[in-house]
Parts: sequence; structure tokens; C-alpha cells
Amino acid sequence: MPSHTLLNNLLKSLIISGLLIHLISISSFNNNNSLLYTSISLTKPSSSDHPLPPCNATHIVFGIAATASTWSHRKHSVESWWRPNLTRGYVFLDKIKPELLPWPNHTLPPFHVSQDTSRYKDHDKHLARDAIRMARIVTELFEIEEAGLRWFVMADDDTVLFVDNLVDVLNRYDHRKFLYIGMNSETHASNVMHSFEMAFGGAGYALSYPLAAALAANMDVCLKRYPDLYGSDHIIQSCVADLGVSITRELGFHQIDLHRDISGFLSSHPRAPLVSLHHLDQVEPIFPAMSRDESLKHLMAAARADESRLLQQSICYDELKNWTISIAWGYSVQIYEAIVNPSALQRPIETFVPWTKFARPFFVFNTRGLPSRHPCDAPHQFFFRSVERGRRVVTRYGRARPRGLPACSVTGNHSAEFVADVVVSSPAAKFDVVSFFVTLIFGFLLFTFDFGVVDQIGNRRECCDVLNVQGGNATEIKFRDCRQNEIIP
Repeated sequence: MPSHTLLNNLLKSLIISGLLIHLISISSFNNNNSLLYTSISLTKPSSSDHPLPPCNATHIVFGIAATASTWSHRKHSVESWWRPNLTRGYVFLDKIKPELLPWPNHTLPPFHVSQDTSRYKDHDKHLARDAIRMARIVTELFEIEEAGLRWFVMADDDTVLFVDNLVDVLNRYDHRKFLYIGMNSETHASNVMHSFEMAFGGAGYALSYPLAAALAANMDVCLKRYPDLYGSDHIIQSCVADLGVSITRELGFHQIDLHRDISGFLSSHPRAPLVSLHHLDQVEPIFPAMSRDESLKHLMAAARADESRLLQQSICYDELKNWTISIAWGYSVQIYEAIVNPSALQRPIETFVPWTKFARPFFVFNTRGLPSRHPCDAPHQFFFRSVERGRRVVTRYGRARPRGLPACSVTGNHSAEFVADVVVSSPAAKFDVVSFFVTLIFGFLLFTFDFGVVDQIGNRRECCDVLNVQGGNATEIKFRDCRQNEIIP
């Protein structure tokens, strides 16, 4: 994401290309499973003489769990992220109703009616009526999909996925190993009721090809062994555990087991690529004065401009005014009339409530508590309005509503009440066309470098400067590289 000169592009491309090559030297997976399970035989990975190209969207197949009764009002979630002629997968329905036809294949994945599960009647004691059918999506998807796949991604029909970020995350892992990638619930009670080792299905989870193959081969064993677990995702997690695999957690998968206003959560997103959002139809619209559908389309407009930066938090300080400005790119800006440390800002304000009130602590992350009415602690809030993409990406954020509080009275502080708009200028996406082709060429020429996990976002926030505009009611912010040892003023 930071800007680069052509020389830096070339050098980084050389390094990244070399790092990608060592995928070929990773040893093949072990096929010796428990005797209680069916053994499987998989095609040997490609020869170590030929490097594997990076993962892209065509290496992923999506299994989307749905029902005919809910599809009509949930399909907009899938339409928001589905890319016809690029993404691969199916919507798995319990049945097809005449009113759902003709099926719009130009905007949605093709549908697949799930196989009859009546033979499992004696083993079905699950509270969720469709638990067995949805667990078997892995098996059915494995049976009907063609070759060339690396990852099987399961999600619900009310899950919004961010495909580019998903690809970037999966590129960090070797798809030839047994991998189960996802995230827990945000709410303590949900994890207690199900499992802290479970990747929640609403948030979505990824199964590497060999793990999906092992699950498909042993699904009947798992369904008979776990006849009373609540949901399909718990059945899958239990079967994955029986195969000797544990969850690999990625913070960008979001179950959103929350209610009401989740702006506090989204404005302090973890330092990780945003991969999924679930339950958006169960919370208030994420943008003020918009419906849920309008809010989702608005968020996806920011995602199309620079998905890798979406919701990523940056923090900058206006020392002349004693302001702290927190930016969740493509979503919100918060201006505090005081200096607030990043360690506090990375904790969300509790604008939301837990999915169910079961036991304290409610959440599996720290918060700053309920919204404050103290003028030094309560931020001025601005939400994403528009984006323009050129040599730099310019996003504009408008004030949601007057804060309705006096100015912070600390000596040297200034009121931010006059600010109506915030303009954020950021570098274009890190990998432009030139660097992509340089990476591709050198990726097939360099065979001697060692492989390392390629993290395109890194573990450091971007830094930014506040440009003091004389007159007017706008504040401008420019993103930049952080200096080597830079710390807050």
C-alpha cells in the first residue's frame, strides 16, 4: 500500500517472486489417517522442478448454504461479492421453488439442490434442521467440482465475502497441507455454546484441498459419530479434529454475533485483511441514513477502489490543535479533541450488544466500554461518502451528525465542531500492473531463494499527516510510509 519508486517496485518484486518459488519444496502431505476413517489417495503435488503460481480466485470453489424460503431476501448479499466468469461455486438449496426461476446466472452462482439426507434419519438429533444437509455441502461440492482447485470455502447466504482479500490471505498458506482456516465468534457465549476451536460457518471458513478430500471420504462416519451437535459448522470442526487438524485463526473472518450499531466494531477493525461480514441483516444499517441494502452497496464501492485497505485503521495527530484522528479506510473517520494513544483506539467503543447475554465477559476482545459523553473522549464521527481513483485514491467522509457537546477544555485543545468533511488521500494499491508483470516474470526465473509467507499488508499501520487547511470546513489527511522508528508525538 505505501508508494514506491520504480526501483523499489523492481527490488520488492524480485524478493516476492523468489519467496513464492519455494512452495515447490514443501513436502507432500501424509495420507495415514485413523483406522476409523476411510484412507484417501491424492494426486502427488507438482514436481519441485516447477514452481506453483500464486493462488487466484479460480483456485477457490465456494459452497454457499441456503434455503429456498430465505433465498429471496438474502441473495443480495451474495450478489454484492460474486464475480461471474471468475468466481466458482454453487448455492446449495434444500429445494427449488418455481418463483426462484429463471435463475439469474449472470449475477449469481448456479444453484444445486442438495441430495436427499433421509438415510441419516436415525442419526439426526440436531437442533438445527438443516445441519446434516449443510455439513454434506463439502462432500457434494467435492464430488461435482472439476480439477485445478486448491481451496474449498464454505459460507452462508447472508455472508458477504471480500474475494481479493480472501485470495491474499490464502496465498500465505500451502494448500497441499491439511488446513482449516477461519475464526471464532466475537461473543463469548457463542463460543462456549459451540466450541472455541470452531471456525464459525457464518463468517465462512476455508478448507485446503486434501482436508476437503478427507472430509468428503469420511463424512458418513462423522455424521453418525456426532448426531446431536447444533450446527453443520460444529460437525465439520469435530470431524476436522478427528482428522488431527486444528483451526488456523484469521482475524478478518467475522461472524458478527452482535446486535444494534456495529460502527464501533468496524471503526476499530483488527490489523488484518477484511475477509467476511456475516449477519448484516441482523444489525442496524452500517451507514447512517441508508438502508441495509444501500449500506452494503456503498461499502462495496469502497472495496472496489482498494479492497486491501478496507477498514484498515490508521491514526494520525494534529499537534497544533491537539487532535487525534482515527481512520477506518473506506468506512469512517473519528476526530478526538485530545491526544489518544493507539492502544486505546484499537479497542472498539461498545456501540453494539452481544448476540446473547450468557456470561461475562460478553466479548472475546477488549473494548473501551460504552460511548462516552465527555467532550475529550467522545469523537466527532464522519462516514464514507465517495471515492475517486487515480494516481492516488481519494476518499471523502461526511459528518454523521453534530456531536452536541462543548469543546474539550484541556489547555491548547481546539474544537473540531466546524469540520464538515474529511478528505483522505492514499497511495494506489500496492501491486499495480507494472509490478504484477515484473513479479510474474521473475517468479518463473528465480529458483534459488527461500520461501517465506508473503503478507501484503504487514503488521504495521500506515502513518498519516494532517494538512492544515486555511479556511473552509474540511480537514485533509495524507497517508504515507511510517518512518523506521516513528512513534506518536
